[in-house]
Amino acid sequence: MNGLPYEFEVEPRRTLLELLREDLELIGTKEGCSSGECGTCTVLLDGKAIKSCITLAVQANGKEVTTIEGVENPDGTLHPLQQAFIEHGAIQCGYCTPGMVLSAKALLEENSKPTEQEVRHAIAGNLCRCTGYQKIVEAILAAAAKT
Repeated sequence: MNGLPYEFEVEPRRTLLELLREDLELIGTKEGCSSGECGTCTVLLDGKAIKSCITLAVQANGKEVTTIEGVENPDGTLHPLQQAFIEHGAIQCGYCTPGMVLSAKALLEENSKPTEQEVRHAIAGNLCRCTGYQKIVEAILAAAAKT
């Protein structure tokens, strides 16, 4: 979990989201729809963006989980994506931001120079009610340009 080893005994039907928020108090991962539709609960599982509200905690066994709390640089400074979201005004209410950042991080780890269409495709599973997505896309493209 965010680079640290953890061991838990969990009920087979318990979700990864529940484990993150309730047991580890990693509340940056948000609960929105609880059905995998909104993307507010997005985390990385072995580098791939997944919806933690529909992923069982046992499915993370032996895998690397990255939450928004684990995105910052090792020296404690903001990750280029986090900085770009601030600089481009891509954060409004902030509810979707952790999921957007993690979806974008997964994209940039696979494709460091995505097109606007590829960015829009990568965040298609993340809903935002505030920004209209343009500033989010601009922030992701700006972060990609810096890497």
